[in-house]
Amino acid sequence: MSDRRANLLVLPGRVPYAEAVTLQHALRAGVQERTTPDTVILLEHEPVVTLGRRTDKAELHLPPAVDVDVVETNRGGKSTYHGPGQLVCYPILDLNRHGRDLRKYVRDLEQAIIGTLAAFGLSGTRIDGLTGVWLASPPRKIASIGVHASRWVTTHGYALNVDLDPAPFTDWITACGLDDARFTTMAAELGRPVTVDEVRPAAAAALAEVFDLSFEPTAIDADDLRPPWGAGMLSTHR
Repeated sequence: MSDRRANLLVLPGRVPYAEAVTLQHALRAGVQERTTPDTVILLEHEPVVTLGRRTDKAELHLPPAVDVDVVETNRGGKSTYHGPGQLVCYPILDLNRHGRDLRKYVRDLEQAIIGTLAAFGLSGTRIDGLTGVWLASPPRKIASIGVHASRWVTTHGYALNVDLDPAPFTDWITACGLDDARFTTMAAELGRPVTVDEVRPAAAAALAEVFDLSFEPTAIDADDLRPPWGAGMLSTHR
């Protein structure tokens, strides 16, 4: 029987991408050594373009006036955009507890996103041959996924467009390497403003259901969000 204990870290404000990567690496080490339970991070990022391992530099066409960080990562996939109004989820999970199958793990993340959208009356779907979650007729991408695993412990995760201008996905980059793809947000589909805070509980509940996790939200003080990350802090929020 799997250990269902898990940490849920809800990070306040807008977290710089580099700090989130540092935190993921610290957590991954703890999960690998079994000193930290599976942990899910929910946050919003400052504006950033991230490049997956399969990114073609031709996907970048940033306008000269745009001042945004561009960061190469070790996750799968191609280029994407993160920014305020987008819920970013970084699960640090030991796949020895959830099945040693990275493809299944990605499908499970998609299912968690579909469950999150369903809580708001939106019908997310998959498209054969593509990663992420879409709304159909016509297809509009609403969530992207890019993951990495080391010794079967995962980093990176998914980004769900809650309420932001989707223009960077097409005007700044060819997001996910998809020419002519349409991107949307929960707010656009619902016809009303939606906050990331409003979506987080549904996202946490969907993740708990799909991955059979038991956790409760934990607020982190802003002073704790600076490296080096304290091992004591990481092990106490359960």
